[in-house]
Amino acid sequence: MNLRHFFVPLALLVFAFVSACATADTPAPSRPLPPLTQHGGTWPTSHVQGIAVDLQGGYVYYSFTTLLAKYDFNGKLVGTLVGWAGHLGDLDFNPRDGRVYGSLEYKKDKAFYVAIIDVSRLDHVGIDAATSEIFRTVYLPEVANDYAADLNGDGRFDGDVANTLDHRYGCSGIDGVSFGPEFGHTDGPRYLTVAYGIYANTARTDDDHQVLLQYDIGDWDRCARPLTEASPHRSGPNEPHGKFFVRTGNTTYGVQNLAYDETQQRWFMGVYKGTKPSFPNYLLFAIDARTPPADADLVGVPAAGGHGFEKGKLLSLAADGLVDTATGIRGWNQKADVGLQPIGGGLFYLAVNSGTKGKQTGDITLHRWTGEPPAPLVPATAADIQRLRAR
Repeated sequence: MNLRHFFVPLALLVFAFVSACATADTPAPSRPLPPLTQHGGTWPTSHVQGIAVDLQGGYVYYSFTTLLAKYDFNGKLVGTLVGWAGHLGDLDFNPRDGRVYGSLEYKKDKAFYVAIIDVSRLDHVGIDAATSEIFRTVYLPEVANDYAADLNGDGRFDGDVANTLDHRYGCSGIDGVSFGPEFGHTDGPRYLTVAYGIYANTARTDDDHQVLLQYDIGDWDRCARPLTEASPHRSGPNEPHGKFFVRTGNTTYGVQNLAYDETQQRWFMGVYKGTKPSFPNYLLFAIDARTPPADADLVGVPAAGGHGFEKGKLLSLAADGLVDTATGIRGWNQKADVGLQPIGGGLFYLAVNSGTKGKQTGDITLHRWTGEPPAPLVPATAADIQRLRAR
């Protein structure tokens, strides 16, 4: 017998056994811990508009209107995406496809999009959205139709101004975006929900609802297109899966940040303070996901025939927080308008903007939900992060 032929297979068996044991005994790499705080850089842009968090991958994404910044949980800048002139607003990360979705506006073109960004390829600073393949857009005709609606019948579109009777429901475009279940459910398919911006206008009564559109994005790869700003495309779904309303009172530019929290099974809406004295003008509102929408009057919105109010699918605010006895509206005076992102276990990132024109910064701090009317969110601790990791 040739001993070499015996020892070679034996050595391979020993190597395989040792490797298997090492694999079994070596713990799988743990996911990175989310930071308690993080600085999102200083940029020559407008202020931070929204954030998104990839909890498994360990990344935070910041929207600065004309720039998207990607940081890892250690605070390292991984990459930036630039190269558009429109308004990139609120963001959300979709763990089902690993992409970031954000609202994108071109008001002068009456063009409103959801931007879809393949952030797995966002790996260095200065990637040009116009020349790369990682940035695509889907057009939302429902938004464009409401924005451009000639409600006073004078045959003229008044443009991007608040002091007009045009713009159905006071629609100024879109801002908040988030993935979550169909309203009235906590399970089932996840839909992309897009919230209208609403002009602040105290002279009208048909602008006191937030407007939320839900979209099934299952076939959006078919209609997604690169964005050519010189000739904005019109490729998108003919209509949303559903259109919903929630009466909060008029707010300044509608829902700035929209977020679905799986832990509480609630939708949260962060807004700029409203200006109508007849409403409480809270800064944060919540909708219980399990409460089904009701076909009801949209108070203040005239019906098409001129008699009574238009009807729509009305959502109810959660029975929590401060309550205004005159209107029954509930909410909190909690700033949540430039970045709001739940990460599970009752923990939320809140963004704060600072800086001067052309030198804008964004900082996030992890908070824990208390729900208490004076302070529904309080700064989280390292122990809160450890509890999240143990879940």
